[in-house]
Amino acid sequence: MKNFFLFETFLILILGGLTSLSLPPFNYYIINFFTFSIFFIFLFKKLNKQISKNFFYYGWLFGFSFFLSSLYWITISLTFDENLSFLIPVTLFLVPFFLALFYGLAVFIFYLIRPKNILSAFFLFSLLFGIIDFIRGTILSGFPWNLIVYSFSQNLNFIGIISVIGTYSLNLIVISLYITPALFILQKTRKEIIASIILLVIPILFIIYGTFQKKEFLSKELKENPYTIRIIGSNIGLERFYNGTQTENIINELILISLPEEKKKTFFVWPEGIIPNTYQDELDLFNDIIGKNFSENHLIGLGITDRETSDNDYKYFNSFSIFDNNLNLVDGYNKINLVPFGEFLPFENILNKIGLKPITNKIGSFSRGNKRKIITLENNNQKLKFLPLICYEIIYSGNLTKNFDFDFILNISEDGWFGKSIGPKQHFTHSVFRAIENGKYIIRSSNNGMAAIINPVGQVEKKIDYGKSGFIDFEKRRDYHQTIFSTYGNKIFIILILLYIFLTFSFNRIKNE
Repeated sequence: MKNFFLFETFLILILGGLTSLSLPPFNYYIINFFTFSIFFIFLFKKLNKQISKNFFYYGWLFGFSFFLSSLYWITISLTFDENLSFLIPVTLFLVPFFLALFYGLAVFIFYLIRPKNILSAFFLFSLLFGIIDFIRGTILSGFPWNLIVYSFSQNLNFIGIISVIGTYSLNLIVISLYITPALFILQKTRKEIIASIILLVIPILFIIYGTFQKKEFLSKELKENPYTIRIIGSNIGLERFYNGTQTENIINELILISLPEEKKKTFFVWPEGIIPNTYQDELDLFNDIIGKNFSENHLIGLGITDRETSDNDYKYFNSFSIFDNNLNLVDGYNKINLVPFGEFLPFENILNKIGLKPITNKIGSFSRGNKRKIITLENNNQKLKFLPLICYEIIYSGNLTKNFDFDFILNISEDGWFGKSIGPKQHFTHSVFRAIENGKYIIRSSNNGMAAIINPVGQVEKKIDYGKSGFIDFEKRRDYHQTIFSTYGNKIFIILILLYIFLTFSFNRIKNE
């Protein structure tokens, strides 16, 4: 009996680990039709044979293996500061341990409700995993990383439906699709076969919609932007924060990449936190360098640390700031969604006493900005509006802004904290989903990551790949209508949840009768 339990443990660990291969950058989504179906069959067969704590263990084990193999790269951020290196083994296991609790809870509730009907179990399993992914992406500042739906990130026609229903809704439906083979294998009546066929028709309908959506978008007229947006992708190492790298050297390197043209109206976008050892109010020290290379036709937007005094102390912000060629501050935005442990330390007064501090800076926790802000650039009475998002803020579905009166989303990022791992590729995937959801271009500037122009149907129009430096110009755009999802947000997900609840209990009632 003990050996059989060990076999079950090993099987579920393998299933969770293999599932991670369906995510970017691998995208072997076909694997999930096997892993999720086997896991569902395993649980369904055990419903009346196991005690509740075993079900929690099964769910936790699947989640632990899945998150361990897909989020190992988080520990790379701890290798840059020797004082934090002792946390590497702890973090490697603690993060997946915690996230796996959500999947353990989902499977535990599956046991408590204990559906006897195959179809009822099918809809309940999908519902619980869909809801639990939403919860982990929302509570405690949220960590909506590696949703199962991201396995389809390369299938743009299929995921185009998120412009209507959103990422969380498609995530729930995708989980259902992945366990459809199990439904067919376990089927006992014609109802299960009919349900399987209907579920297999859904992706076809989504692909038809996505194809039509792309065709509609590409038929729109191209419009010239009042400014050329020059997006910089750089490959400057993080040692600039630790080895006393001269700020002037970094600025010169960025200027070299930017190739400013004196008479061309250009808005240069440099990555997040790219200037080391300098606060926003100190940047005018480099006025000579900027003045020699940029003209009055130029604006520069970059990520930099801002600070302000509060009660005889400083408050620090991760900021996106825009300057003219004389380094006068034109406009700016302070980041709202900060990375836990990266940019701020929860329970800071307590955790500081045991030697913990935020990973990405030496000044303590950043403060949150007050609100989302739309920034307007104007040239010859033409306006170009954009929503700035800094790094991590791009990962939140349905929670970007309530004001959609802007032309594109501008995302700056520093992906060097995760080295040459799968992390930066996963981060980039979120930008594709946000572009489709909101029907907006996403302009992405990244250091040690991928810079790109992503259009409102998720196509990457231009790109600077990982590990390379250069620039791409965003000169023309097609305006697209506001999407249904950007209007209603995750209210659509709530409607889908209610539908799944109805189906779960309806099929259970039919069997009981």
